[in-house]
Amino acid sequence: MDMYQNPYMGLPGMTPEELNFIQQGTAEMNEEQKKYFYMVYAGKRKNPQDILLFTLLGFVGVAGVQRFIMGQIGMGVLYLLTAGLCWIGTIVDLINNKSMTLEFNRQMAYESFQITRMGA
Repeated sequence: MDMYQNPYMGLPGMTPEELNFIQQGTAEMNEEQKKYFYMVYAGKRKNPQDILLFTLLGFVGVAGVQRFIMGQIGMGVLYLLTAGLCWIGTIVDLINNKSMTLEFNRQMAYESFQITRMGA
């Protein structure tokens, strides 16, 4: 991973906040660990635009898909059975989709840091 070539910018929907968090976490890693981290993290993270589309799906189809995608099975079932809490929950998720995705991606980055430290 060359300093002139930032592979994280190639990930879809990468935000400056997420990039900053990742760069701080990988600062003390060697090149092999950074490559391993990138491989693990790229498979775990979610694109904010995808979560937005799944949230919009709640208005015309099945509510709660975005919660299932983000691993929140209980909330997904609740949204599914209550039509997105009568669409109020779906509207809130629509407004907060970027912060929900950022929080999810931070959790996945932390898990990826742990996997990298144990594996590489």
